[in-house]
Amino acid sequence: MAVNSNATHSFDEALKAEDFQKIGPDEKQSEVIQRESLSAWRDSWERLKKNRLAMAGMLIMLLILIMAVIGPMISVYDYETNDLMSTNLPPSAEHWFGTDDLGRDVFVRTWMGARISLTVGLAAAAIDLVIGVIYGGLMGYFGGRVDEIMNKFAEILYSIPYLLVTILLLVVFEPSLGTIILALTITGWINMSWIVRGEIMQLKSREYVLASRSMGAGTSRLLFRHLIPNAMGPIIVTLTLSVPNAIFAESFLSFLGLGVQAPVASWGSMINDALSGWMYYPWRMLFPALFISLTMLAFNIFGDGLRDALDPKLKK
Repeated sequence: MAVNSNATHSFDEALKAEDFQKIGPDEKQSEVIQRESLSAWRDSWERLKKNRLAMAGMLIMLLILIMAVIGPMISVYDYETNDLMSTNLPPSAEHWFGTDDLGRDVFVRTWMGARISLTVGLAAAAIDLVIGVIYGGLMGYFGGRVDEIMNKFAEILYSIPYLLVTILLLVVFEPSLGTIILALTITGWINMSWIVRGEIMQLKSREYVLASRSMGAGTSRLLFRHLIPNAMGPIIVTLTLSVPNAIFAESFLSFLGLGVQAPVASWGSMINDALSGWMYYPWRMLFPALFISLTMLAFNIFGDGLRDALDPKLKK
């Protein structure tokens, strides 16, 4: 024992306090929270703000929405009055976007067309959201035989040519804004329902859902308080990307003459009216075509950025 005691004493003498140096964070600093705790939505918003392309798309969307509201109000002209003494005038200080073959101001008609296109796009997307979320939620939650029957019905409906259904509906009923929205939503909700179905099937076996079910929660509570809120990321992205599809569909139908009728302005009908003289009066086609392209581009790049921001795999 004496030998061991002497060995320990000599070892302690060999190792002095200055031979040691602390590394890493200080004891007090180790107790400090280095990063603010963020919710999932707040974290997604912070990452979305870092995506300059997505923020540019959101800015373009907001500007077009604002101009659709105030654009016709800031001009002294209206969208339906004909002025045969001012036909096909190029853009100028008096007519900012020029005039058409009936002397109507293209600036005012462009923003009236924006109102029509955005109304149709947003309304159709909202209806697709409601129907798709409920239908897809029920498919994913119940599964089995119920899922098989409901999914088969959706597949049959989806197999019918979309353009054929729309044209037949617009031929049977009088073309109007409501008829266009109805035509676009007959099959437009199916993609949303399949997205929701897949998300619900993944989420319904999670522990918090099983715990809520064991405590007596019913189907509606499980769907609308637990499952659907946790699937909102893909739902929002799908909603954002469905708006430009509806806008393009409305413009295409108006171009074919199946959309809103004159003198109401629509981007598609304006392009159709300008088609015969686009070589000589290009501004009549330029502005509606430009804003269709900008709107669809803005919604698509914002939707892509939103998808990246809401993807949990990309969180750091």
